[in-house]
Amino acid sequence: MYFRILSDEASGAVSYLLADLDTRDCVLVDARGADVPVLRAMLDEHQLRLCWLLRTHEHDERLPGEAAALDELGAPRIQRSGSAGSNRADGGTGTLVFGNELLRTLSTPGHTPGCLSFLWRDRLFCGDLLSVDACPHQPRPALPEALWDSATRQVFTLPGETLLFCSHAVQGRAVSNVLEQRRWHPWFGRTTRDEFLARARAPAGATPNQALGR
Repeated sequence: MYFRILSDEASGAVSYLLADLDTRDCVLVDARGADVPVLRAMLDEHQLRLCWLLRTHEHDERLPGEAAALDELGAPRIQRSGSAGSNRADGGTGTLVFGNELLRTLSTPGHTPGCLSFLWRDRLFCGDLLSVDACPHQPRPALPEALWDSATRQVFTLPGETLLFCSHAVQGRAVSNVLEQRRWHPWFGRTTRDEFLARARAPAGATPNQALGR
């Protein structure tokens, strides 16, 4: 297997390349349109065949041309149901195959209404599900109630050693694990659902105490 993390220091955006070197099949997770020339060169260098473009979420309405740029890579996009270019009318949930590898897709709405997460081996690529206020395109979740459920019922119920990979680094970190986030996540750890919702619905920039009316 070949696994590579691609990060953009300016925006904090993180993308991932997963490849089966026996078959040369690969997938990209949360690739950026601006990186298409570099990605194409990387695929050519390693003689890889791109099977899927996996998108945990998208802000194409705020990034004109993003989807069209990604389509230049020539692979189907797996993203929320109803998105232009998505080839999964069911929202992408199910199993995807690349080479000898399997990916399980999970519906994890909250950051945006139709977010997906992708489970591969012991790794979950969960986009901005846990990066609650780190996405420059959306500093507050679209559906706070759904986000709480996705985090607590979908992600935190996975084995504690499961590695979590986000699409925007938080304080320079792109990787954590389920056990760490269950205990110490600044939004979900050691808090109640009501406290989380009060904070998530507060204006961006409000302190936790202000969000809770203290």
